[in-house]
Amino acid sequence: MKNIVLLTGSSHPKLAKKISETLGMELSECKLGKFSNQETSVEIKSSVREKHVYIIQSGCGRVNDNLIELFILIQACRMGSAKRITVVTPLFPYSRQSEKSQRKRLPQHQIGSEIMNSLAQNSESSPTMPQGVFAQSFMGMSSAEGGYREWCARAGTLVSNLLQAAGADHLIAMDLHDPQYQGFFQIPVDLIYAEPCITQWIRSEIPNWRQAVVVSPDAGGAKRATSICNKLNLDFALIHKEDLGNTKESMGLVGEVNGRPAIILDDMIDSGSTIGLASEILKRHGASEIFAIAVHGVFSGPALEIINKSPVNVVACTNTVPQEDFRKLCPKLRTIDIAPMLAEIIRRTFYGESVTQLFVHDEQF
Repeated sequence: MKNIVLLTGSSHPKLAKKISETLGMELSECKLGKFSNQETSVEIKSSVREKHVYIIQSGCGRVNDNLIELFILIQACRMGSAKRITVVTPLFPYSRQSEKSQRKRLPQHQIGSEIMNSLAQNSESSPTMPQGVFAQSFMGMSSAEGGYREWCARAGTLVSNLLQAAGADHLIAMDLHDPQYQGFFQIPVDLIYAEPCITQWIRSEIPNWRQAVVVSPDAGGAKRATSICNKLNLDFALIHKEDLGNTKESMGLVGEVNGRPAIILDDMIDSGSTIGLASEILKRHGASEIFAIAVHGVFSGPALEIINKSPVNVVACTNTVPQEDFRKLCPKLRTIDIAPMLAEIIRRTFYGESVTQLFVHDEQF
């Protein structure tokens, strides 16, 4: 592959290294650091003139520092007369911060205490989850009635505008938490999915996967879960809200999991609250084994502690976020490698081939 340059930021150099090895090329040398006043320093050692540059930077770790570093990398390539600049963000930064999702999010200490109390309850109690401040907030309930409506900043829209202003010509992002952000760009966006890698992992790592039930932990993830069900010819179940009357709600399960393995499928594990609640419900409904699969394993706050104490047997996440440190703290974690798929997508976009065909034909990586 001639006239192509691969650059990586500080967020996930191991993933970038795997991608370059799959493509059979070396990462271009780039010096990244900080000045004495903590401003970001970027120096590209090789020429990018009239070349197609791919910058790999994930929205994880020190997100704000990595984001500014990405902007400066893009600008440096633009000033270096790069022919085309493609940004590869396995985890798009600030993709969770839509107006709706922000109102559901809580401080981490509150999430941890509520989930720990829930998981510690007697497993012989009612299959519906107990009520509480966390349960109400998780389901979008508000304890205050009336009053001034809270307005939330749309940070994801701002990030998309900044990427374009910095000089990016093309974006490759994986499994956006809010797919609406794809429409905020004026440049081409390739929204890719980890579904082929996930289905391959299910076939190879879950011995009795043909008897399993795929479970969506909320209505928003039903489309993602049913797509996996159709590919693998599996049954589907959904965890949803139940109206108990008197303005109270609880979470319930639609579908049969008794005596069968359950596979919880979500796009992201952040605080671990969703997995903790969903696994407890499935255990109470008689699931023989519980697997949790997510595209992005962020594991912030008490997430790993919640997972360790939950009924989940195995949690599998792709390496859009570095997983090495998390696996040391949680023996249940497994990693799904997406580097071969990202390498193939980079190759296809460079040569002008179709990216959609990868997902239509469910190719193996």
